[in-house]
Amino acid sequence: MAPYLGPYAEYLADRGYSQVSYWKKTFLISEFSRWLGEQRVAVGEITAEHEAAFLQHRAQHRIIKQADPMALSSMSGWLRDKGVVESAADASDEMSGIEVIVREYAGWLREERGLAPSTIENYTGYVGRFLVSIFGDQEPNLAVINASAVTDYIRGNAPRDQTFSHAKNMVTSLRSFFRFARYRDYIHTDLAAVVPSVAGWSMASIPRAMPAGDVRRLLTESAKRRTPAGRRDYAILLLLARLGLRACEIVRLELDDIDWSRGWLTVHGKGRQERPLPLPHDVGEALVAYLRDGRPECPCRRVFVRSRAPFDKLKTHSDICQIVHRAIDRAGIKVKVTGSHQLRHALAVDMLRQGLSLTEIGQMLRHRSPDATRRYAKVDLDGLRAVALPWPGELP
Repeated sequence: MAPYLGPYAEYLADRGYSQVSYWKKTFLISEFSRWLGEQRVAVGEITAEHEAAFLQHRAQHRIIKQADPMALSSMSGWLRDKGVVESAADASDEMSGIEVIVREYAGWLREERGLAPSTIENYTGYVGRFLVSIFGDQEPNLAVINASAVTDYIRGNAPRDQTFSHAKNMVTSLRSFFRFARYRDYIHTDLAAVVPSVAGWSMASIPRAMPAGDVRRLLTESAKRRTPAGRRDYAILLLLARLGLRACEIVRLELDDIDWSRGWLTVHGKGRQERPLPLPHDVGEALVAYLRDGRPECPCRRVFVRSRAPFDKLKTHSDICQIVHRAIDRAGIKVKVTGSHQLRHALAVDMLRQGLSLTEIGQMLRHRSPDATRRYAKVDLDGLRAVALPWPGELP
């Protein structure tokens, strides 16, 4: 691996690793390279099994650190990106029949349907488990799947899920997969039509919004943190609380999406929709403070990146939810739900109490359907009193 140590060292430096981290990683990789030579394994033949065998061998002489497996897999990933090590996509002949079908389905979701990577990962997970339960270790033949097998699987697995959303995601994924299978002529019947619906009712719950006082307290406490991570987290909280952005929209936000001269912010929402939003003064100041004194230098064009090396982009909405969860704990706020979406709900409820109509709220939150905004009518107590019928007889 000696010819690749120099370029990989430059790669580590570009991603913001300190000199100490650099020496630790390169020392580990040097030992791995020496072990590969003793085992007569070429660089292009490295697999995860070789990494595990090396760590097991190293444990006989040294204490294995928690970061060692990640350091090796990071080097292997870099070699894979450079084309030195064969990628999993190139090794399709070693994949099982189910894995081949799931990978083809993922490509269809990405190319034909235009779904986000997180959605594709979610769908393929449900479909993979379904195919394993039907075929096991055998080669899959989708043509033999019948309606009773589909309904039996859903009845047996939906009750095991913890929430209604899990069961709903499962049936949605299966419907999508059966449409794909029929489109590719793997099946000749419309199995998507036999997938049963999951019992659930829209408007059955009240939006879980953080109280306005808690939102102010959360922002006040978060503004006191002057560390780079603190400036980043405060800017994210303001985007959630003042503009009602979704967590995934904050993750996708790029530097070119901010038009400082016009005071606009381009939001990449659901369904690949782009919507410009006015940039409030306090949100703009928080973004400037983070970009000037908090954001590390890196080639990534995303606005929000990791506060520790490697300085990569934030990947999923769960990264935003963790930031909100930690901020709530630091502020000492007691709430049942600690996710980021409650700040979006809080903004909608506050706008409603200030007298804005549901149409205006839907435009601000970028709802594609009026039904998504209609749920907030349940927290408009003054409006509900005006249309409520009088109670018959004496009040209880």
